[in-house]
Amino acid sequence: MRTTSSTFITRIQNSEGIKVLQNKPGDVSFLFYNTAKTFCWIEAGSKSKEPLSRVTFSAYPTCHDVNVTTASPDHIDVIIGFNTGDLIWFDPMASRYERLNKQGSISSSPCTAVRWVPGSHTLFLVSHADGTIIVYDKERDDGSFTPQDPNNPTLPTDGSNLNSGLDDTNSAGDWDSTDSMFVTLPPWHPGSFIPFSSAGKSEKERAVKNPVSHWRISKRAVVDFVFSPDVKHVAAISEDGCLRIIDALQERLLDCYASYFGALTCVAWSPDGRFVLTGGQDDLLTLFAPWEGRVLARCQGHSSFVASVAFDDLRCDGRTYRFGSVGEDNKLILWDFSSGSLHRPKFQAHYQRVSMSSTLSLSMRRDRSNIHLPSINSPGIDDQPSPRFHPAPFRSEVAIVQPVLTKQLDGDLLTHITFLPRYILISTKGGHIKLWIRPLALKPHQKNNRLQAVTDIHDMIS
Repeated sequence: MRTTSSTFITRIQNSEGIKVLQNKPGDVSFLFYNTAKTFCWIEAGSKSKEPLSRVTFSAYPTCHDVNVTTASPDHIDVIIGFNTGDLIWFDPMASRYERLNKQGSISSSPCTAVRWVPGSHTLFLVSHADGTIIVYDKERDDGSFTPQDPNNPTLPTDGSNLNSGLDDTNSAGDWDSTDSMFVTLPPWHPGSFIPFSSAGKSEKERAVKNPVSHWRISKRAVVDFVFSPDVKHVAAISEDGCLRIIDALQERLLDCYASYFGALTCVAWSPDGRFVLTGGQDDLLTLFAPWEGRVLARCQGHSSFVASVAFDDLRCDGRTYRFGSVGEDNKLILWDFSSGSLHRPKFQAHYQRVSMSSTLSLSMRRDRSNIHLPSINSPGIDDQPSPRFHPAPFRSEVAIVQPVLTKQLDGDLLTHITFLPRYILISTKGGHIKLWIRPLALKPHQKNNRLQAVTDIHDMIS
């Protein structure tokens, strides 16, 4: 155990098990979790009751993410977000850390979710309760930055628009968060119109800093966001009940879908990138088809808010998709979706394939074939581009998917579900982790070549 000189990190406690990890044969699986003001790192399946590392903070950690791209036997990159807006980069193997957005210098709004950019060694995104998503680089220091007000943007003297994400049709004072996102580029950003003079400054002052970019996407809190499998798009949900599809490269809003009722609480992208799944306060799971520009199906089975949704990669083959959900009704539900079983709404029409800019609806930019999906669109769409905002259709207009399996569980409220190769992992609000072994998770016995159920956690994770 050791104390630190930092007033933000009050104590770091490491166990003796860290010293032998690098020499341990085979793969080792880790679990990370935060509880109260503590962040813990444990070895999955270890008999030790003490975590490998326990870090205590003066603020409450609200979210974290591990960079699987850079993970190695001697290095792990973890980003932790806090209720104060602060961020901590932490390497538990070396007990090293750096603080970003110190004392809310960039944003003092609570962090709601953090995600490493898949495939990147340094870039990550953080969503906040003030309706923003901010792009950071862990290698950069905090810079002096003030985001623009979308209702009263400050324009440079040459008349150019500072905001690369606000459409020209939206003048100051009438920003519509369902039709555009407001991007503030810092002065050191290559695309910024603000002159960044380095004359007379030291080398440290001339260096580019954080944030990399600042997105204001909603007037309410951003609840969560996920990257598409190709990392080109971001699906973000917020308390205003909207799912937003964002072009991450162009930093533009492509589509905005309204929930049937209330806020959205969780989101997942299908392994092939064709569908986005959400859960919400309407007790429904909703399946969106962004490339079709429509709600594909709703799933009825929960009797309270949906807490978490996830696709089962092993059971998604392009025709049939397996996904699961847990809710505040303490139900674990498994669903199977097959596009061939859906009924087409009335007034069918067909999109004309045209080339549009990224500011238009994603459904107008289909560059892939949907060989298993019927093409269902609104009449008259050939005459004008589709609007970005899509109101929630009536219940009678959307197909209903029924559960394949419903399991009522006792104990703490369920908070998260994840599908792994050989089991389903569920976590609870009280900090418990429950493992559900897949029915066919069998391996040959060494002595008599019989099949036996997998019981070792390391076998199940691999």
